[in-house]
Amino acid sequence: MSSRDNRGRIDHIRNFSIIAHIDHGKSTLADRLIERSAHHQSRKSSEQMLDSMDLERERGITIKAQSVSLDYTAADGRTYQLNFIDTPGHVDFSYEVSRSLYACEGALLLVDASQGVEAQSVANCYTAVEQNLEVIPVLNKIDLPSAEPEQAIQQIEEIIGLDGSEVVPISAKTGEGVDDLLEALVAHVPAPQGDPEGPLKALIIDSWFDNYLGVVCLVRVFDGVIRKGDRLRVMSTGREFHADNLGIFTPRRMAWDTLEAGRVGFVVAGIKDIDGAPVGDTLTYAKQPTETPVPGFKRVQPRVFAGVFPTSSDEYESFRDALGKLRLNDAALHYEPENSEALGFGFRCGFLGMLHMEIIQERLEREYGLDLITTAPTVVHEVVDNEGATFLIHNPSELPPINDVEEIREPIIHASILVPQEYIGAVIKLCEEKRGVQKGMQYVGNQISLEYEMPMGEVVLDFFDRLKSASRGYASFDYEFRRFQTERLVKLDIRVNGDKVDALSVIVHRDQAEFRGRELTEKLKEIIPRQMFEVAIQAAVGSKVIARSTVKALRKNVTAKCYGGDITRKRKLLEKQKQGKRRMKQVGRVEIPQDAFLAVLQVDHDK
Repeated sequence: MSSRDNRGRIDHIRNFSIIAHIDHGKSTLADRLIERSAHHQSRKSSEQMLDSMDLERERGITIKAQSVSLDYTAADGRTYQLNFIDTPGHVDFSYEVSRSLYACEGALLLVDASQGVEAQSVANCYTAVEQNLEVIPVLNKIDLPSAEPEQAIQQIEEIIGLDGSEVVPISAKTGEGVDDLLEALVAHVPAPQGDPEGPLKALIIDSWFDNYLGVVCLVRVFDGVIRKGDRLRVMSTGREFHADNLGIFTPRRMAWDTLEAGRVGFVVAGIKDIDGAPVGDTLTYAKQPTETPVPGFKRVQPRVFAGVFPTSSDEYESFRDALGKLRLNDAALHYEPENSEALGFGFRCGFLGMLHMEIIQERLEREYGLDLITTAPTVVHEVVDNEGATFLIHNPSELPPINDVEEIREPIIHASILVPQEYIGAVIKLCEEKRGVQKGMQYVGNQISLEYEMPMGEVVLDFFDRLKSASRGYASFDYEFRRFQTERLVKLDIRVNGDKVDALSVIVHRDQAEFRGRELTEKLKEIIPRQMFEVAIQAAVGSKVIARSTVKALRKNVTAKCYGGDITRKRKLLEKQKQGKRRMKQVGRVEIPQDAFLAVLQVDHDK
């Protein structure tokens, strides 16, 4: 099919995205928009058409960016091509969101009429405004009995600063107001600008691996035209490929001859490696490349690391293959082999954040039938040694001896929290416990906006769960990485029966080391089963033991048969038993249960 038909003119194109908090109805609204399309065939439809994974449907979140091109005949009689780029909403995927928004000229800010504005929506909306997008506020779920549209509109005006009179009320579930929204979209979102005759400049919005085609790139063309057979270059890597197939999603894949300036579609270019087409990179002609790439490209760097090990050593090969297959579709996943004395062979995996880590683990267990143990997550630290060399460590066990370290720097994030006024005290107390420094506090309607700088290492453990508990689920949270900052940090080692358990090592602030060590040893004392000999559990900083607890031995009453006679008979038997336990302790190995590796996460709960 040729793209040069009655909708080929660039002023008939509208590129837009939807900004929404988790569970505010973005996927449901996408379904209603697709139903209004000329391409829609009801017999092939399903709920949440753009959420292709079962995990996305169950959790009510979008994990991978999707795109769909819709034909819409407006009230003025003209047919418009609406290119909707569906983006992830969670903070872990903020880079993907920024790239998707850059590919658009407009955005729909979707707000739940019963829940109001939340922190993630604010952060993504500010990103859209910074990129000069036309933002249309949309109020969803107006059909719910609990809806408070006036209050939600007031929050849109006070927190985000958009005009409340422009809010479009809809119900994505029933379809009410969706036609008005489409008319507002056509009227207010500007047509794309671009030079079809200039050198090719196309943004890679997303890329994924197809077993039959190789890497498929979702692209937005800014200048020039991509034609089937063109030789293209990926600007950051310099690698060149031929454009074998082009097309658009309707949402079914539809072949196309050309992708012109302003359009959004897919390119298959025989790329066999997901790193060959990084998200946010620029595609251009191999012979006549553009001088300037699309701004904002960066390599996605994992922020959270954890050791992941199969419970059975027989599953190691299957686990390695499964990680390799997942990596083809998720360039943000990083892994390298790791060997733990306690857990055997596994991998040190890097993730964008806690949600990304949960999703990867769940996909590995569900899609590949693996049974896995995940150690407590850690963050990247920057270390300066005595010779002035600076390097990053992803695992506490990589930290050099303390005498060789000049300073340790921890990652600091800027956190934005929106919370109702009645819960502000509990939230501020939690932030201070996590070594947060308040940078701003603003009253917006009946909510308070808090700005904090805090260590990322404190946030990845249990901050999100405790924030929800402190605010009874009403607080919302968003963060971004700011810098590495020097702090008084030490490595806390755990020794069980004299052996160091590397998987339980953590890097903590020196002021908290004693408390964390004491709490952790007490927690492990409850978890590690009793043996025929005493088991010492010690927390140590370097060679100094700062906390200890003991798992008492199972004791057999060897004096039960001594029902009379001299006391020396009993002492002789007890001494013999003591010597036997000493020999047993020398050769005894303590099996550490899975729960022990999650105990690190629970230490702060009773603080």
